[in-house]
Amino acid sequence: MSKPVLVVGGGPAGLAAAHSLATVGKECVIVEKEDRLGGTPILSGYAKLVPTGEWAKDAIGGMVDRVANEDKVKIVTNATVTSFDGTPGNFTAQLSNGDSLDAEAAILCSGFSHFDSVNKPEWGFGTYEDVVTTTQVEQMISSGQGVRCPSDGRKPQRVAILLCVGSRDRQIGREWCSKICCTVSANMAMEIREELPDCHVYIYYMDIRTFGLYETKYYWKSQEEFKVKYIKARIAEVTSDGEKLIVKGEDTLVKRPITIPFDMVVHAIGMDPNVDNPEIAETFGIDLETHGYIDVANSYGAMGATSRPGVFVAGSATGPETIDDSIAQGHAAAMAVLSSGKALKSA
Repeated sequence: MSKPVLVVGGGPAGLAAAHSLATVGKECVIVEKEDRLGGTPILSGYAKLVPTGEWAKDAIGGMVDRVANEDKVKIVTNATVTSFDGTPGNFTAQLSNGDSLDAEAAILCSGFSHFDSVNKPEWGFGTYEDVVTTTQVEQMISSGQGVRCPSDGRKPQRVAILLCVGSRDRQIGREWCSKICCTVSANMAMEIREELPDCHVYIYYMDIRTFGLYETKYYWKSQEEFKVKYIKARIAEVTSDGEKLIVKGEDTLVKRPITIPFDMVVHAIGMDPNVDNPEIAETFGIDLETHGYIDVANSYGAMGATSRPGVFVAGSATGPETIDDSIAQGHAAAMAVLSSGKALKSA
């Protein structure tokens, strides 16, 4: 009897990989360190997803339900993999809960960590209550409470969204673009304007990277239909005058200083490597790339292959990624596992 495939992480990529395997009759085991599946979109309380506009609880929640109802999928929560030994087709994994399992292969779908804005203290997070992150605003929207100033619960009349917080910033060791922040911020700005039509929303940016078809649907739509204002600027600091938050910096288009009051300032936080990646790399005997994400081997060979044969990877474990592409990579990694299994049997 063939061994199951170990899927590490129950977010979008892991759910997609497990579903693909199950649909062709292949058993798999999802090991998730949290107490439930769904990954960051569920655990962090995301609101409407880009680009479909579906609520995360419905879109990703539907993926969770689909996998949970699969007979070929075993789900283990509140557990991590502590050791992974063997060769392709014949691995043994030990889990933190004391269980062990034999596996044909592993697919690492361990996701990412949100950048912690306390590492950008000059922009006010942790100092001023009304300086929040995009994740916090997502939670406000998804909870149904609406966008409110945390300090006193009032509806903000002026909101600033600061892009590239924890991205493209060599001074704090974050040289990479987090890929989705511009689009998510444009979407969030429209959601704020939809709920609070009298609220003025400003997006401060270095460059706008609403890649592909997102340019029309988010960048131009947010300006033309929702009157979101885009300011190309270099932000120096966020302070307070006792009543309002003050955003200080330079408008880099007209080369003049700016000092503008706001009720709320939102950090568009980037995507960091999963904080567990060093431990995951040691456990599975794989390489990490320069910035700490899981390194991917030649994609033109086997999709999602890592430096260790029989261990594959998908989604934002490899770097900043969209949910849609993470799902696609999960499906692709599952197919790569099946292909490698056939190769082993024919060898």
